[in-house]
Amino acid sequence: MLDNTSSILKTSKLAIGYTSKKGTTVVASDIHLELKKKELIGLVGANGIGKSTLLRTLATIQQPLSGSMTLRGTPLESHSAIDLAKIMSLVLTEQLMSKNLSVFELIALGRQPYTNWMGKLSAIDIGMVDQALEQTNLTELRDRKCFELSDGQLQKAMIARALAQDTDLIILDEPTTHLDMYHKAYILKLLQQLAQHTQKTILFSSHEIDLAIQLCDTMIVMTKDQVVTDAPCKLIEQGVFKSLFSKDLIDFDEKTGSFKVRK
Repeated sequence: MLDNTSSILKTSKLAIGYTSKKGTTVVASDIHLELKKKELIGLVGANGIGKSTLLRTLATIQQPLSGSMTLRGTPLESHSAIDLAKIMSLVLTEQLMSKNLSVFELIALGRQPYTNWMGKLSAIDIGMVDQALEQTNLTELRDRKCFELSDGQLQKAMIARALAQDTDLIILDEPTTHLDMYHKAYILKLLQQLAQHTQKTILFSSHEIDLAIQLCDTMIVMTKDQVVTDAPCKLIEQGVFKSLFSKDLIDFDEKTGSFKVRK
């Protein structure tokens, strides 16, 4: 068992899904996860399998159906909103409300849990924003308006905002959406470097399974039957990736750790 100093978030017998007047829809159940410090963790699975539902539940945006979650050893529900904002930061797929902000102003929004009621930035806040700019190679773009950025640059700015928030855990939902192959690899490599150099735990969902296998310390794989988590090499050995997609079209090559279309 890990002690609480090496574990950020744990789930036990977690069930996720939706409740409506028509009843309860269970997306996945019996989920046991343990997110460790300083790791890059990739969440993968087929379209519609429930990756976003799981991330929203872990981020407290959506209530679990059952089970328990602890954050730094304390039940998740016992944390206040302001406490959560100092431990966990989110980068979601929703469009930015105002792209008229400068890059600096966007990243500075990450300091809101620490600023006074007037929202005035202290020298410490400005220092954290400058550090986030440097960590994401955005210093030269600090005064650029967000509407002037490419998709890749804007995604880096959103990651920088989460870094400026200075949390133990950063959760990203599909951070490589709308990016070309080079920038998909660039963003995921950046996340790997940030996890190593900032000592933060970074959890992201992605369809880039091949890249995640190469870069992640741990992966969470969602299938129709279960949610499995382990190091990528161990998941390959267990044959987990072979069960992700129908074998009539796509095969997983265990030797190369990549998917191939059947000829």
